[in-house]
Amino acid sequence: MTSEPRLAESPAVTRRSPRTLRDAWVALAGLSAVFLFEMLDNSILNVALPSIGRSLNASTVALQWVTGVYAVVFGGLMLAFGAVADRFGRRRVMLIGLSLLALASLATFWVTDAGELIAVRAAMGVAAAMTTPGSAALAFRLFDTESLRVRAITLISTVGLVGLAIGPTLGGLVLAVAPWQVLLLVNVPVAVFAAIGIRFGIAKDDPGDLHRAPADIVGGLLGTATIVLALVAPTLFVNAGARSWTPWAVTAGAVVCAVLFVLRERSARHPLLDLALVARPLVSSGLAYKAATGLAMAGMGYLVTLQLQLDWGWPPALAALGMLPQVAVLIGLGPFVDPFVRRVGIVRAAWLSSAAVVAGLAVYTALSGFGYAWVALALALVAAGLRVNGVVAAVNVIGGLPADRTTIGAALTDTSSEVASALGIAVAGTVLATLFAGDITSAHWTIDQTDQFRAAVTLAGTLLTTASALLVAFGIARARRSASR
Repeated sequence: MTSEPRLAESPAVTRRSPRTLRDAWVALAGLSAVFLFEMLDNSILNVALPSIGRSLNASTVALQWVTGVYAVVFGGLMLAFGAVADRFGRRRVMLIGLSLLALASLATFWVTDAGELIAVRAAMGVAAAMTTPGSAALAFRLFDTESLRVRAITLISTVGLVGLAIGPTLGGLVLAVAPWQVLLLVNVPVAVFAAIGIRFGIAKDDPGDLHRAPADIVGGLLGTATIVLALVAPTLFVNAGARSWTPWAVTAGAVVCAVLFVLRERSARHPLLDLALVARPLVSSGLAYKAATGLAMAGMGYLVTLQLQLDWGWPPALAALGMLPQVAVLIGLGPFVDPFVRRVGIVRAAWLSSAAVVAGLAVYTALSGFGYAWVALALALVAAGLRVNGVVAAVNVIGGLPADRTTIGAALTDTSSEVASALGIAVAGTVLATLFAGDITSAHWTIDQTDQFRAAVTLAGTLLTTASALLVAFGIARARRSASR
């Protein structure tokens, strides 16, 4: 074969599929580091926002965009870079993205105001869009069997979730002895480590495995605009309120761009995203499950945080401890994901885990007013569902697409989760803004305000539960259609 000579320069890399995770430890170490960066980044930075505000004389809005611009750029560009990676090489795009991450992180040294830091965070968002979907796609392509794919993606996600869990604590310890810039400089060694693992653990892209159709630039621009507007709109609803025209105008722009994107993809000779592929039962069901879990997790997390601190009066440290059931389940359930999937099958595991998320949200909505025990149960149920679903839904989506579309498949799953998470927060925030009179952060609520908050929690929880349940029902229907074929 003509591809064999190209491997001579990297003798450690082989195109033969590994038979165990240990056989691919170099590659998995690099891919895990990529996901660690994505999970660790925002969680560790949030702790430093007060220090950043004082150091750079940043306003509240500027601080919000320090974290928000990363999510918007990351979510908006994932589909576009997924298509680029499938055409020009997944490994190549990953290594370029890691180089950009290291350079952007180093640029923190020269940041002197909030605007420059926002620009650095935007560059990191571009790097994340180039690398994060590729971690799941390359892990999927590394192995031939479903079981190894599930175990590999479970391992990668476990490393990332550990980063998410320890991020705030690690950030607080670092800030006690060093300036806030150190928290972003942590990305440099992570990027270098990841690049080494991918460079020596994963073979060069085989031209025969790449998608050769011309790039759909118009579709890429419309898709990016749709996602960016969809991610910005929820923030505007929360900040400006439902009575302001701004969030509604941005929402309308997202809808218009979405319609134009669909029309473009249906008429283009070489679409960015072939809608016929997205409509495949296995793919559409996986995306529905990911959206359901993202919607529930983000919406409930937002409500629980406010309930513990503002309604129940818990101090921030105690409220953080109150979220431990979620963290413990997300990390501790890792070793049990693969045995569970093997026992019930990947299709059943997907809908069972999604149903657990809906059940957790329903428990929170109906019973959270009766004490913390019910909140803890709800957090554990949602986390358990998310832990399993985050792996199996991605495997279903990527496995349901042609081999030359694996990266855009991974990008689709991440995008559906990002957009759904933003919508979950928007629903909760908009309901609170509508029903709660006065400043929600005030130290002492009146009896009426307490009743308004609890009514808002019930209404928002009901809306989120209903929406998540409908998405899961759609996913089950599509999965059954796939099984009947």
